[in-house]
Parts: sequence; structure tokens; C-alpha cells
Amino acid sequence: MKGPVIKSKSNRPYQICKCCVMDTTDEGIMFDTNGVCERCNEYKNRILPEWNHGSDHEKELQALIRQIKESGKGKKYDCILGLSGGLDSSYMLHLAVKEWGLRPFVFHIDAGWNLPVAEENIKRLTDKLSVKLHIKKMDWNEMREMQLAWFRTGLEMLDAPQDHAFISLIDKYSMQLGVKYILNGYNICTEIVADPAAWEKGAGPTGDGTYMKDVLKKHCKIPIKNYEYTSGLKHKFWIPYVKGVKTIKPLNLVEFTRESMIKTLEDEYGYVAYGQKHFEDLITKFLEGWWQPTRFGHDIRRAQLSSLVVTGQMARDEALKILEQPPLSEKESRELFSEVARRLEISEEELMKYHEMPECTEKFKSQEKLYNFGIKMYEKLGLEKRIRK
Repeated sequence: MKGPVIKSKSNRPYQICKCCVMDTTDEGIMFDTNGVCERCNEYKNRILPEWNHGSDHEKELQALIRQIKESGKGKKYDCILGLSGGLDSSYMLHLAVKEWGLRPFVFHIDAGWNLPVAEENIKRLTDKLSVKLHIKKMDWNEMREMQLAWFRTGLEMLDAPQDHAFISLIDKYSMQLGVKYILNGYNICTEIVADPAAWEKGAGPTGDGTYMKDVLKKHCKIPIKNYEYTSGLKHKFWIPYVKGVKTIKPLNLVEFTRESMIKTLEDEYGYVAYGQKHFEDLITKFLEGWWQPTRFGHDIRRAQLSSLVVTGQMARDEALKILEQPPLSEKESRELFSEVARRLEISEEELMKYHEMPECTEKFKSQEKLYNFGIKMYEKLGLEKRIRK
């Protein structure tokens, strides 16, 4: 078994953006006459003028903090924050508690795939900030069988069991606690370029219980009794518009860079940086570092690095040089492959069978139209600050 060899499966002539490093491995990418992709043009025309690298938002930020504190008077918590141990949520916790004086309900989902670096970073932050951490430990037998169900589909995006559990738990806590603000760690600085929609074909929205249940009905071999679901209607409309719970992205109101985030967390908490984004989780590291590049020809680093390039944090030549090397070495790929098979309690031969199976052509029930409508509405209202194509 070799390390990732990334090859485009696109039928189009190869082309790469003259500005960032997105290319025709995204089958739907469009370029202007100067060879610049639509993402770069959208960033320049729609995102940058309002965002301004996070500067000049002090009044807006202070007004938001006052609103959060006012809404939390008489309550134990004034906001909700999901902490993965990754860079963005860790930095947001630092700001929320130490800089802004908020009282977040901090929770973490243990889906059985945590790497030690994530757990150690979480402990360092919560201990020093004197924050109580609420851990939701998932039923491992169910999570293992759910993960296998997604492998059996032949789909590319296989993180749905963990992703949906996170969204479902946010919805549950927002209803139980009566808290009116959810802090979302998404930020323009490091995540403005979303993964291409062409890389997600066939999959439903991860927050959609309809999609989740249909995949499980068709591909899961045991009944799922302890897992909790949410729905597009509940998550996108009932909770925000009827219950008045606001999901906010305060990192977009702060001026920082990826490097300054890391340095602050290292200096303040002894935080250990773990390399590529999302590599604090074993299954995600495996999927993004080996499975997707070798099975589908998609390297998620293109979106991650393009976010840094367009926001001026990295030179395009540096990003291209990084992409010359695979995400994982042959040795690490082999070790991860063996470990994933072991944890899933299947043979390496069975796991490789899923890797070599035809790509998914099966249709699953979902509320995708509802989600897409919601995203378009959020864009019109100025609430959606991510470039999605």
C-alpha cells in the first residue's frame, strides 16, 4: 500500500487558477478570461469589502458581546460552544472566555475517533480557563456500524455520522438550556473557500435527519437506538426563527491570521499544533489524507490552502510547493489504514474492497432543496460568508 497519489478524474483539460490553487479536480469550476476562478472573483467582489480582514468591526463586536451577556442574565450560561480540539474552536474559546468575558456552555463529542493531540489540547484550554467541559460519549458500537454503512454507500463524504451528531447536539442543547446564542468557529480567514460541491455529489446535507435515516435503512446492519437526529426544518428554521436562537460567527469580527492563532494558543495554553486542518480526528485524517485523494482524486488541501492564499496569508508558490508532496507519507498512510480497519473490526481486505468499489450512483432521500433555499436566503441577508460552488 502506497501513500496518496493524487490524480484528477475530471474529463476536462487540466487548468489551475492563476490566483489561488483550485483546479479542475473540481469538475464544476469556472474561470474568467484571465484564468482566475470564480471563487477568487467572488472573494474580491462580495467578501473582502465587507470583511476587511476582520478589522474595523470593533463596534459591531462589542454590541454583539453586550447582546449575548444581556440575553444570559439570570442563566448559568449565555452561549453554547462546541469544542473539537481543533484550531478554530480552541481560539474561539480563548477569545470568548478570556477576552470577551462570556460564559459558554462548552461541549465536546467523543465519537471514538479522537487523537491524543485533540484531547490534550482540550484539557489544556478548559483547565486553564476554568471551564467545565460537557462530554457526550457516543455509543461506539452504533458509531462503528454507522461509519461502516457510509463506507458501503461508495460516497465520497463519509464523515456524516460524526457531523450530524454534532449538529443534533447543538440543537438539543439550545432547546434545553434556553440559551439564545451559539458560537460557530467558522471564519473567513482560514475557511473562505468551501470544499467543492462536485466532491459531495450523491450525499445529502449532514444536518439532515432524513438523509441520515435513509442511508442507515439501506446500509446499516444493526438497529440504531441511541443516536439522536435533527432535521433541516428544525435546524434551519424552527430553532433560529421561531425560538430565536442565533448562530453567530464572531471570529469574522476579529483581525488575526492562522499563524497568530497558533502562536496565541501555544503561548497561553501550551497548545500543540497538529498540521493539516481536521487532522485532530483519526477517521477524518484518514479520509482526507488518504481515502479521498487516492479513491476520488480530490485533495482537500486545495480549498484550505486557497483560503490562505486569497486572504494574503500565504504566497501561491508556497501553496503549490506544499501540494507537490502528498498529505501523508506512505508509512503513515499504511498505519492509519490498519488502525481504521482494526477499530471498525473488519479486515484490511474488506476496507480495501470499499476503496475499490464503484462510486455511488444510488439516490438517497434528503431535504437538500430546503437546505439550498436556506443557504441562498442567508446569502441574500448577508449571513452566509462562505464561497460555495
